[in-house]
Formats: sequence, C-alpha cells, structure tokens
Amino acid sequence: MAHPPRSNPESLWGGPRTALAAIVGGATALRLVGIQYGLPYGSLLDPDEQNVVPRAWRMVHGSGLDPHFFDWPTLTMYAVAPFQAWEGGPSYLAGRLTIVALALAGVAAAWWLGERSYGRTAGAVAAALVAVDSTHVAISHAAVTDVPLTTFVTIALALLVSGRLEWGGAAIGIATAAKYPGAVLLVPLVVLAWKRWRRLAISLALAVVAFAAASPYVVVDAGSTWSALRRIQAEHRRGWLGFEHDHWSWIAFTQRLWDGMGPVLLLAAVGLVLALAQRRTRADLVLGSFVVAYAVSLAPLHSHFPRYVLPLVPALGALAGRLRAVAPVTLLLLVVPLTWSIRDDARLTRTDTRIAAAHWIEAHVPEGSRIAAESSTAVPPGYDVLSIPLPLPGHDARPDLDGACWALVSGAVADCVLAASDRYPRRAAFYAELPRPAFRTLAHDGFSGPWVAVYRLYPG
Repeated sequence: MAHPPRSNPESLWGGPRTALAAIVGGATALRLVGIQYGLPYGSLLDPDEQNVVPRAWRMVHGSGLDPHFFDWPTLTMYAVAPFQAWEGGPSYLAGRLTIVALALAGVAAAWWLGERSYGRTAGAVAAALVAVDSTHVAISHAAVTDVPLTTFVTIALALLVSGRLEWGGAAIGIATAAKYPGAVLLVPLVVLAWKRWRRLAISLALAVVAFAAASPYVVVDAGSTWSALRRIQAEHRRGWLGFEHDHWSWIAFTQRLWDGMGPVLLLAAVGLVLALAQRRTRADLVLGSFVVAYAVSLAPLHSHFPRYVLPLVPALGALAGRLRAVAPVTLLLLVVPLTWSIRDDARLTRTDTRIAAAHWIEAHVPEGSRIAAESSTAVPPGYDVLSIPLPLPGHDARPDLDGACWALVSGAVADCVLAASDRYPRRAAFYAELPRPAFRTLAHDGFSGPWVAVYRLYPG
C-alpha cells in the first residue's frame, strides 16, 4: 500500500515569505509603539528632529528645495517633505512615520543582504536582528537621518554582494545623500571591482550622479558643505557632552553595538573573522571590507553616539547568519535585544517629565515672560525663549541669562555636566548657584524622562 507523500515541513509555516512578513510585522509593532512620544514638541525624543522636519515642511510651503543647512545631505529632508504638504505646520508625527517606513524597508533589505550573502538562514538572522536591535528600534522613532542611511547602506551592500556593481554604485550615491558616512561603501566597491577598471569607473560615476541628484544643493553650495563638514568633524573629534570619560573609540563603539545587539555580537564577530580569514566568496569580501572600513572611520571620533554604529548592524547580522550550524542559537539570543526594545518602548508610552514642566509653565508663568531654557526642554508657545548654549569640550562658558526671569533646566544636560564637572567648572557653578526651584519633577508613575526644574530668577 502506497503511503501518501510527506508534505513539505516548510509549508506548515508558510515558507520564507511568511517568515519575513512575521519579522516585518514584529518590527512594525516595535516602532509604532510610542511613536507620538514628546509631541507636539520636537526637542524631546531627539533634538535633531528640529533640523529635519521644519526644513522639510518649509520646502513644500514656498521656501524651495535648498535647505540652507549642510551638516547632513538633504535626502532625508526630501523624503519627509511630501508628507508635510497638507500640514499647517511642521508635523513631527508625519516625519516619524516616514522614517518607520524606511526602517521596515531596511528590515526587508537585511533579509535580501543575508540571503544573497550566505543563504536563506542568514537572511532570516539579518532581518530579525535589524527588527529587534534596540538602537535601531529607538532611532526609528525619530525623524532623523540614521535609519535612512542604514537602509540604503544595506541595499548597496546587497547589490554589491549580488555582483551588480553599477547598481551598487548608484545605491552608494543615494546612501551618501542620506548621510555622509555612506561614502565608506566606496571601499567594498573598489575591493570588489579591483582590476575591472571600466566597471569600477562606471560605478563610481553613477555614485557621483546619484549623490548629486539626491542632494543637489550639497554640490551647488560646495563651499558651505565643506565648511559644515570641517566643523562637524572637528566637533566630533573633540568629543561631545556626556562622552568625556568614555574608553577609546573602538571600545566605546563596541559597547554601543552590544547595547543594541546583545550576545549576537559575539557570533557576528566570529563570522567576521572567518570572512576576513577565508575570503571565499563575494560576500566575504564585501561585508568584511565594509565592516573594517567603517570601524576605521569611527576610530577618530570622541563622540560615541549609539546611532553611529547602526550601518554595521545589517552586515553583522548577515555575518552572524554565516554560522548556519548555530543559527537556532543565534535566533534564540535575539530575545535579549527584543526584551530591551520592549522595555524602551514601554517608556515611550508615558508622558515626558518636560511636558509636565511645560504644563506647569503655562499655568504659573505669565505669558510673554523671558525664559532661559536648555536644549532638550519644552517651552510652550507665547514665551520669550532665551536658549542656554550646550556646553561642549573646550567650550565651558557661563550662561548669560540676559534679563531672563525664569530658567528651565533638565537632567538631560545637567547630569552630564555634573558628571564631568572638572571639564565644565563654570557650568557646574551655574547649577550650584540657582535658587530653590519653583517646580521640579522626576520620572515616576506615568512619567518618563530626565528630572526637570523651573527656577524663578528675578521678580517679573
């Protein structure tokens, strides 16, 4: 008697498309929870949102496509701008949802990169890692440039691994138009196309054309671009507030990777070593050279922001997936960053302490009063705001309150200053001399964020 043929076990789960859909679905949930955190203020979740969203809004409300801002290229602003067209003012929520869409595209691109590199299992590992990496999840909530950069880096790497050098060159230009570090992708392009000079030249030309098309005013106003690049590099080589006592850059950035990936980083490191040692495939050459080149580009930096390591995550996910024999263990270890991401999302469902302070100001401070406010605070409309400059290494000026009757201070800045009071003695003295606060709150039930205080300086 003939036995019925056994069904494909894969069909019980729906196959790779169902797996990818499940990963993208989980990634969507992680990124939509808390998406309205800190709104309507654009300075609380990530202050850099204020450099993207208002400029994108102005582009579609009469100011033209020139952002007059070249700390970053303009592609992210161009991506956000169309969804600002029907808004009466800058919509941070619309900007954030645009970034979420790009983040989900990045999850799918990570599957493509892993699959083209080392097979379907590696694709699943890479996509799942990007989906739950706690840094990627956190930055996906903000309308800033780092997630678009990571997504386009992933696409460019997948094209290079596939041997599509010319398309890869165009993707490199687009990644660099999202943020300047995308130019590091030129290293794996040159490694892969070495001695194939014609294809290399065409790929490089396409990279330049794509970059110019996606960020035209960076090229048109090259003088301003160069000035911004020199200033930014100088600032980040000196360091930034909060990183004064960090370890050497590679140690600090390895810690940032661990904070996002958890123990999967160890397996990715093994995969990287094997890729560099064996160099058997295009994927070994592309991913190995990219990770090394990007790590070298981070070495001079003394400002160790977690978002700076994001472009490494998809490549490291594919390299972790290279170890097929331990893939089930790798996927199991992703529970660690998943729990971190869920914990962080839970915080984003609460009211920020700085919004509580804004409500107190509205109720107790006369409208029109001059308020000296630190960055990353929230001042309601109707007040004369005097910005208190952010102290940086080598810049420890005592704040000039210039007749302000009130001061708004938060632990987001003050705690960093006081932890490095030897570097910022003038600013630390400023905090010590403030009067007793008229209002002060900490994170507690229903609230998250730093402590925040409002001080009455003079009668007014």
